[in-house]
Amino acid sequence: MGSAVSHQLVQMSLVGEAIDLGPVAVFVADDNMRYLAVNQYACDLLGYERAELLTLSVLDVAVHSEAGEEFEEMLASGFRAGNARLRHKDGSEVEIAYRAAETVVGLMRLYVSSCWPVAS
Repeated sequence: MGSAVSHQLVQMSLVGEAIDLGPVAVFVADDNMRYLAVNQYACDLLGYERAELLTLSVLDVAVHSEAGEEFEEMLASGFRAGNARLRHKDGSEVEIAYRAAETVVGLMRLYVSSCWPVAS
């Protein structure tokens, strides 16, 4: 039993490190659209330090006014994909493609999105 738990911990650590340094931005939000976790690429994409980005919400970085409604649609359906514009810390905008879905970790319902810049 101890070996299985040890293997699981190693696997979770490797997945966490791979995601943090991965090739797409990853955002984890709660029901209130507050960011609970972000990977390093998300920080780099938007120009924030991780601690700064974790004080923001989806509405703080989304440029389009429909972002709240789209998040509500994802809450209802459990999934959403599309393109959006995000606000960089310096005020510029970056167009991204994204996929977002509901997941449960422990007993918490979370929303994980991955996104990547779209060439304009």
